[in-house]
Formats: sequence, structure tokens, C-alpha cells
Amino acid sequence: MTRRIISALTGIALVAAALPAVAQQPAAQPAQASLNSRLAGDLVPTHDPVIIREGDTYHVFSTGHGKRLIETRMSTDLVNWEAGDPVFTALPAWASEAIPGSNGMWAPDISFVDGRYRLYYSVSTFGSNRSAIGLATSKTLDRASPDYGWRDEGMVVMSTKDDDYNAIDPNFIIDRDGRHWLTLGSFWGGIKLFELDPATGKPMDPKATPISIARRPAPAGGPAPVEAPFIIDHGGYYWLMVSYDYCCKGVNSTYYTVIGRSKTITGPYLGKDGSKLMEGGGTIFLRADLQEQQRWRGPGHAGWLHDEDGRDYVVYHAYDKQADGAPTLRIAPVTWGADGWPVAQY
Repeated sequence: MTRRIISALTGIALVAAALPAVAQQPAAQPAQASLNSRLAGDLVPTHDPVIIREGDTYHVFSTGHGKRLIETRMSTDLVNWEAGDPVFTALPAWASEAIPGSNGMWAPDISFVDGRYRLYYSVSTFGSNRSAIGLATSKTLDRASPDYGWRDEGMVVMSTKDDDYNAIDPNFIIDRDGRHWLTLGSFWGGIKLFELDPATGKPMDPKATPISIARRPAPAGGPAPVEAPFIIDHGGYYWLMVSYDYCCKGVNSTYYTVIGRSKTITGPYLGKDGSKLMEGGGTIFLRADLQEQQRWRGPGHAGWLHDEDGRDYVVYHAYDKQADGAPTLRIAPVTWGADGWPVAQY
């Protein structure tokens, strides 16, 4: 009897001793919803977005629709978005003269340089490389400020049928040596890089041949699209994002985004496997949902935000199968892997 009691008490003591250890194990945490799944408000229609932060407000600029020639959206938390007034409601006179038949502004790019915001934008007609990049500037993005107001600075770059590039989809960057650059391009001979005069934001030498940094050799059956360049400076490398294949076809869009890196801003840009962006290579960065899901199609025309807290985000559009293929604003945090390459958390 005594032995049984002692044995029972010993067993209870052992169990009791084990309980604190079990209690100290962290409880399983529910998976956090992605930023994309929480986005709300005015998300549609969004094509070709770029993003910047001024104070406590995030601003997205994107291709215009109808008389809204550059769309604007604002958020204070990156989640809830409100549409604002368009930047322009009419083309500048120079644009109408330079690009006959144009009636819109496409694919803007936004940056803050020497006390003014620079908004580069594209003017073209669909399927033509008679195109131009324009520039507008403003001291602030805050419409309530007396300093708000866009000043058009005129044409920056123009392409014609005699050029091997298409002057749309601009992206501005200052390199680590303080030199200013504009990359652009869509279809034709691919992605080009122009050095800019820091004072004007226009080409340093208008007669200089632009530098080729990405292209896709066309197969016998037709074009191999590459467009929408964006360059990021991170970790001792310049990273070039471009979009491959076709946008603008709703749920049938085949757009996807690849990335490559280079030690110098002029290239060569290589994918993780060493493939060359000048030969249609690169590493896939954004792709459509798996075929079993199929909701978000054609993710592309990516922009980038390095936020004040050090976090990185990629902004892009994708076509929503649950909304008749509507082009929709998408934003994903980006982490940097142990191999030094970015991963979009979308």
C-alpha cells in the first residue's frame, strides 16, 4: 500500500514538474494576412503604379483614364486608399504637337530631387514608338499646402520610327556617385538608359546614344515583349526590374516581372542563375497565381518604395479574375534572403 501511494505521488510530482515546461512553449500564432489581402478603398482601376511617401502620407501615381491623365491615390497606413484629383486633365501643348493623336498620359514615375518632386510621364499612341517622356515638378504633394502645384517642364526624351526604342515607362535614379539617370523602354530594342543633367532632369547630351540594359531577342514568330524598367540601389548592387510578355488583356494578360542585378548602373544585369537581361534572362520576381487559384493575373509594371522605417515594398498592378479582370493596385513587402536576393511577400 505504502509503495503504491509513494509511487502515485511520485508520478503526480513528475507530471507537475513537467507542466511548467509545457506552459512555457509559445502558443501557435495564426498566419498574418498579407498586405495585399488587406488593401481597401479606391484600388481600381490602377495601371502602372509608382509610390512615394511625404510625411505621414503615401502617394500612388498611375496611368490615367479618360480625362484623368495621371491618377493619384493616398493612404496613411498603406492599407486604406483614397483616390485624389488627377495631376492633369489636359495634355500640355508640346505633347499634343509632338505626338499627334495622343490623348493620355501613361506610366508615371515620382521622385524627390533638390526640393521638388519630379513626375516623369509618357505620351504615346498604342502600338507606336512615336512617343515622348515629359516632366512636371511640384514643391509638395500636399494639395492643402500653398506650395502645391505642378509645373510642366516640357519634353525630356522623344522617340520616332527611326529609333530602336520606345520612349515610354520612365524611371529616375541617382547612382552612388551622384549621377542622374533615366531608364525607359517598351518593346522595340528593349530598355535604354540616359544620363541626365541634374539641374534640368533632361539628357546631359541629347545627341548621346542611350545605353542598352535589357532586351529580349524576338523569336521568328513575333515580338518578345520587355518593358516597365525600374532600378533599385541595394546592398552594393543595382537591381533592374522589368516586365515580360503582355499586359492590358484582363485575365488573359501574361505579364510577369523579372529582376537582375549589376555592380554598375550601366550593367550587365544578371539573374540569380547568371542569365543576362540583355538576352531575355533574369530571375522571376512577380508571377500570376497558380493555375488552381487563378485570381490575380498578369502582375507587373512594378515600382518600389524604400520606406522611412527601412522596410521595402513593391507596388504593381494585377488583373482580378473575380472582378472581370479589373486592373487593381497591389503592394507587397519585400524581404532580402540569405543569398542577397529580394523576395516579394505577396
